[in-house]
Amino acid sequence: MRGRIEAPHSNRRDLENLRKISSYLWEYRGRVILALGFLVISKLLVVAVPLVLKEIINTLDPGTEGSFQSQVNTYSVLLVSLGLVAAYGLLRLGNSLFKELRDALFARVRYRAMHRLSTRVLSHLHELSLSYHLERRTGSISKDLSRSTSSLSSIVNLLVFNIVPTIAEFLLVAGILLGGYGWHYTLVVILTVAVYILFTLKFSGWRMQFRHEMNRLDSLANGRAVDSLLNYETVKYFNNEALEQKAYNEHLSDWADAGVKSQTTMSILNFGQAAIVAIGVTLIMMLAANDVANDTITLGDIVLINALMLQLFVPLNVLGVVYRGLQYALADMDLVMKLLERTPEIQDRAGAVELNVKEARIEFDDVRFAYLSERPILKGVSFSVEPGKKIAVVGPSGSGKSTLSRLLFRFYDVDEGAIRIDGVDIRDCTQASLRQTLGVVPQDTVMFNDTIRYNLAYAHSDASDEEVKAAAKGANLDKFIESLPQGYDTTVGERGLKLSGGEKQRMAIARVLLKNPAIIVFDEATSSLDTQSEQTILEGLNAAAQRATSLVIAHRLSTIVDADEILVLDAGEIVERGTHDNLLESQGLYATLWNLQQNADEDSVT
Repeated sequence: MRGRIEAPHSNRRDLENLRKISSYLWEYRGRVILALGFLVISKLLVVAVPLVLKEIINTLDPGTEGSFQSQVNTYSVLLVSLGLVAAYGLLRLGNSLFKELRDALFARVRYRAMHRLSTRVLSHLHELSLSYHLERRTGSISKDLSRSTSSLSSIVNLLVFNIVPTIAEFLLVAGILLGGYGWHYTLVVILTVAVYILFTLKFSGWRMQFRHEMNRLDSLANGRAVDSLLNYETVKYFNNEALEQKAYNEHLSDWADAGVKSQTTMSILNFGQAAIVAIGVTLIMMLAANDVANDTITLGDIVLINALMLQLFVPLNVLGVVYRGLQYALADMDLVMKLLERTPEIQDRAGAVELNVKEARIEFDDVRFAYLSERPILKGVSFSVEPGKKIAVVGPSGSGKSTLSRLLFRFYDVDEGAIRIDGVDIRDCTQASLRQTLGVVPQDTVMFNDTIRYNLAYAHSDASDEEVKAAAKGANLDKFIESLPQGYDTTVGERGLKLSGGEKQRMAIARVLLKNPAIIVFDEATSSLDTQSEQTILEGLNAAAQRATSLVIAHRLSTIVDADEILVLDAGEIVERGTHDNLLESQGLYATLWNLQQNADEDSVT
């Protein structure tokens, strides 16, 4: 369902994933070890605070056997007490200092690890085949990138800054109680903590269903509201404001109900946690009061034990939040690791050679291909493009024309047959060298949200300003750019939305001219343009075609009348071939398509 936020999946490999991400942290093992050392010191200081507090109480308590006050004068007691209070303050200050040192040391480890993992994910996404990117939504791919950063950061924060310190503090407290007061104190603490953790994890896991439902309904409500506003005119056309408001109101009403349940269960969780802590502390205090009555321990010992118990349960109060956050972070990390394990469908073969083009001869040899096995697209297509020649491929929609371009660029590999450039099977050369040889003017030219200069130079990042301007002039784009207030520094907007279709096509032609490849593919480069815009860019297309071997995937037949040969593709097979005049004379499929387009152009003029 659109907008739904799912619970973290449970089919995970958490231990294996933690082992993998530890390699990103272990690169800075010196800092890691030092930071963990500071962590231990900070916890030692935390636990030492109640010990000093105990001594302060015993020093000031005149009833304590052997107390300092029973042996010396009041002035000396005051000095000792002030010294202990100063030590108490220094311990707290030291705890804060070493905790901040830990965070500062670990910052480089964490952010460098996030940097490395995010870079690896982006690199892997670029390596994955076109089929993967066609199957995924842009938002999903963007989520893959954000997961790599947020999940690693969350896991490190929760483990290093929450869970590990809490475990260390628990062990220290248990050790003090066991060593100084006997096993029965330690047993009460262990049982209290165990019950607290078990209750928190089980209850938090159960109540999360209400939080998931809130998130789902919130997304549905927001999605419905945004849809209605994006389709404002449609809502107005059909007078459906009340319908949209009703749907939005229903989602928000259900969201409010789920919110009440979520808050109610949160209150129950908080009360249950408080009750467990209260029972544990009460039992400890009962034991301590009994030992005080028997003169086994002092009043300061009671204060120490109480402080240790309360101090121990402060970090445990957020255990439910930590647990939930760790579950989500581990789930996201599992998805990232599974993404990194995904093998690209198109890979360079072992021993792949660098393609060195001299003649730029293209050969399709009995090429067969299907995106889905039950639906073949190309059925034994064979043709060749001689060096410097211009071959056009035309045919009805769905005949397989654009698939030829995708196969030539190796976005997919042929199922049978071969594609060769200068006699070399393109599967035997590296993808980078193959694509360096090729240039394309696509049907839908997408631009980066940057300047015109950046988008033109994208084909040749080292190009000088003079070379960029020469390419723009060759594509009949220079006068348009010079008419803009900011010229080549004009931002084109996201996906080039500030440019018209014809302007974007001329930008694509200029990029090809700047790259100056040996082979150029024109993939329905004028299919979305009107006749006037088409004529404007034809000069640029012809200028580019004269420089290289050209394969033209054409929709508008008027753009390829000068082609050396025209191939007519229908249902994945070449059904006609010849020059424009010859094909018109044969009165076949090409002539039919030509007449339909001519009639359509005449109708659009009238």
